[in-house]
Amino acid sequence: MVIALPLASATFLHFFGRRIGEPRAGYLATLAVAGSFALGLGAGLPFFSGGAHATVVTIWEWMPAIGAELVITWDPLSVLMTLIITGVGALIHLYAVGYMHGDERFSRFFVYLNLFVASMLTLVLAGNFAMLFMGWELVGLCSYLLVSFWFTKPVAAAAGKKAFIVNRIGDLGFLVALMLIFGAFHTLSFQGIFERAPEVLSSGMATAIGLLILVGAAGKSAQIPLYVWLPDAMEGPTPVSALIHAATMVTAGVYVIARSASIFELSPVAGPVVATVGAATALWAATIALAQKDIKRVLAYSTISQLGYMFLAVGAAGHIAGLFHLMTHAFFKALLFLGAGSVIHAMADEQNMDKMGGLRKHMPVTATTMAIGTIAIAGIPPLAGFWSKDEILGVAFARGGWFSVLWIVGLVTALLTAFYMTRQFVLVFMGEPRWESEVHPHESPRVMTLPLVVLAVLSVIGGFFNTPFRTALEHFLEPSFEGVNLAHPPEGWLMFALLAGLSVAAGLAGAAAAFFAYNRPADLWRRFEEAFGPLWSLWRSGYRVDDIYGATVVKPGLRLAEETAFRFDLPVIDGAVNGAGRLVRTVASRARAMQPGLVRSYGVVFAGGTVAVLAWLVWRGG
Repeated sequence: MVIALPLASATFLHFFGRRIGEPRAGYLATLAVAGSFALGLGAGLPFFSGGAHATVVTIWEWMPAIGAELVITWDPLSVLMTLIITGVGALIHLYAVGYMHGDERFSRFFVYLNLFVASMLTLVLAGNFAMLFMGWELVGLCSYLLVSFWFTKPVAAAAGKKAFIVNRIGDLGFLVALMLIFGAFHTLSFQGIFERAPEVLSSGMATAIGLLILVGAAGKSAQIPLYVWLPDAMEGPTPVSALIHAATMVTAGVYVIARSASIFELSPVAGPVVATVGAATALWAATIALAQKDIKRVLAYSTISQLGYMFLAVGAAGHIAGLFHLMTHAFFKALLFLGAGSVIHAMADEQNMDKMGGLRKHMPVTATTMAIGTIAIAGIPPLAGFWSKDEILGVAFARGGWFSVLWIVGLVTALLTAFYMTRQFVLVFMGEPRWESEVHPHESPRVMTLPLVVLAVLSVIGGFFNTPFRTALEHFLEPSFEGVNLAHPPEGWLMFALLAGLSVAAGLAGAAAAFFAYNRPADLWRRFEEAFGPLWSLWRSGYRVDDIYGATVVKPGLRLAEETAFRFDLPVIDGAVNGAGRLVRTVASRARAMQPGLVRSYGVVFAGGTVAVLAWLVWRGG
């Protein structure tokens, strides 16, 4: 029912959405997702009280020979992901009712949103890799539909195609991983794989499978080198950015690595590689976010950076810490994206922060809630981001060795995160107004501000689910990682105070630097940016990675395609097809002479055939 509700709503709105009209279509879609949340919460209550065991439910025998039935696995990890997807998803649906007001394809937008939620739930509730991959591909399709929703804008259509194509590159690696898994286990069922992994997989095979899963996860979760699609995906409506590119779809890679923990545990290489890719992505994206002018692109690169933190955690075997940050990030990043959408809505679709300023007086609810989101992502206690980010850094520090280097990278990234998020808040809400005279900013309607308030509350209290004082989330999730050696932060209050103190100091230093650099007249903070010289331009252009990919991959690929088309496809492929057609036409024209329509001709043929048959019978009889 958790999957069926949004799927049924999407189907109904597809046929009758325009008939029921706005806003009823949006409210129906919201109720469907909220109903899934209520059902998921009710079904997950036994796990919260302890003592419940994972449940496997077979829906339909799809391909039983390879362990690929449509099977739902209901365990603590599934419960957590379901509640995040449907809870945050319902709030974003409600927000979208106001944000998409007046759009001529209003009901169609909610068809795609509902279909996405159903697809994402299919992914996280799957009991085998085949069903998981089906959900994996469906969320990719929905991402394409939603990113390019305003397809009449060339940039939106191009962004949708880019997201789809880059994800297909990652999916190729994931598919090869599934082939290796089936070759080793002769099944794709989780039960048949994870329990037998230690006795079936060698270290080398576990490494190969783990690294190929990483390729797929890097595509879906926008990690180096496949992160380039996510900033462009901001061309979609802001609720899409909040739902798909902050709270749900981009976390699919983190979920798959965590779900496959028993495979990664057998490889001494795969986990550290995942952690290294995550730490490198976190730092890389954070530096790019420093110089962005577009309010949504700052958050896009921030999402890539925060996903890098999650990869650092699961790569270091800190699966609880990674999933904890996945949860808190869903709260404060959805809040920040929706807050950015509220600003864009108030500023007549303006997204350049250079043309904002002083909005806190005109948008008090949006300003207050975005301030909470900014403090949370900056890692300032006691808000949610502090507890989850600190636990990730603690896990990396506790692992020692190479992970100590990654801990330093994470600490530097924490400072940069606080800087660029404070920079964004100051440029948007503080200082003197810099907008055009015809713009009249105003607070968003209640249907948009209510989700902001709820997400702000979750961003404040969400971290208390797992602290050194109360490890509720850890105890809740442990049954999903039974038999896996999980990494934990160092024990003892002294180490906690030292590591947390360094993390908070980094966050406060970054926030203070940004505040003093930007909370002054525009000519002074522009002079501050110019002091970085070419480096600032390099950050603003995203290190020109898109240009490099265009020169080394896209253009050579196009030239190869054109050469193939004109030098091989036309003369060989088309020639073979056309030659076959000419051969058939020639044979048919010759054979047509045997069918003149004259009775005497048919009589001659009949008589000749009769003589031939009789001669054959006589010869056989002789």
